[in-house]
Amino acid sequence: MSEAFGLGCSGGNISPELHWEGVPGGTKSIVFNVLILMPQRQRILALVIANIPADITSLPEGGPYPATSLETRTDIGAPGWIGPCPPEGHGLHRYVFTISCLSVEAIPVEADSSGALVGFMTNMNAIEQAKLTGIVSR
Repeated sequence: MSEAFGLGCSGGNISPELHWEGVPGGTKSIVFNVLILMPQRQRILALVIANIPADITSLPEGGPYPATSLETRTDIGAPGWIGPCPPEGHGLHRYVFTISCLSVEAIPVEADSSGALVGFMTNMNAIEQAKLTGIVSR
């Protein structure tokens, strides 16, 4: 991942631009999240965007996100992107980007909803999911 996306180390903590295609039929909305998997089996929820309209096929670098979508709370306690900045010598940090195609127009969540609630509502309504992993170390 580019240093431009980093938090604290360097860069501007800017979320990356993302594109996708091949959304399955019946998709009414999309949820996008990023989970950081660290060597010590720790995990950090780094970004959650719920209720993205099904006809959207990309997210711009740094936002803004579609008007009807909603960023929800990450593991820092607030919505927003947690960019890569692993401690030196900490090993590989895997950023798992997940797009979930849902059978409902929107899941009933708010900006302060927990990642657990968003994940539960997403999994209850998912038609299909796809993942992409980026690897970061220092």
